[in-house]
Amino acid sequence: KKSTAFKIFYDAIEIVDEKVKGEEEMTGLDAFRKALENVTPAVEVRSRRVGGATFQIPTPVRDSRKESMAMKWLISFSRKRNEKTMSQRLAFEVLAASKNEGAAIKKKEDTHRMAEANKAFSHFRFQSEVE
Repeated sequence: KKSTAFKIFYDAIEIVDEKVKGEEEMTGLDAFRKALENVTPAVEVRSRRVGGATFQIPTPVRDSRKESMAMKWLISFSRKRNEKTMSQRLAFEVLAASKNEGAAIKKKEDTHRMAEANKAFSHFRFQSEVE
C-alpha cells in the first residue's frame, strides 16, 4: 500500500536524520540522495544468443532504469537486514550506502565487475538483432 510505503520511507529518513545530525551538515534526505547516487550502476550485462552460444554482453544502463535499479536494490537488501522494523532496516541500509558500504553497494560492484569481465564480448552489442 502506498500509505504504508510513505510511512516507512519518512520514518527511515527521520532515523537517518538523527544518525547523521552529529556527523556532518547533512540531512536525512541528503544522505538518501547520496546513497542512491552511490548505488546507481553505470553498466549491466545482458544475455544475448549468438550462433548457439549465450554471451553476457556489457551494456550501458538508461537513466530511468539506473534509478529504479538503485531503489530496488536498496529496498530488497533492506528487507534482508536484521533490524526490528522495515523503517530501521531501510534507514541503516541508506546510511551504509551513503558511506559506500553495505549489501546494495556490493551488488553494484558485482554488476560492474561482471561487465568488466565480459568486456571482450561488447562488440556483439553493435551487431544487428536480426542476422
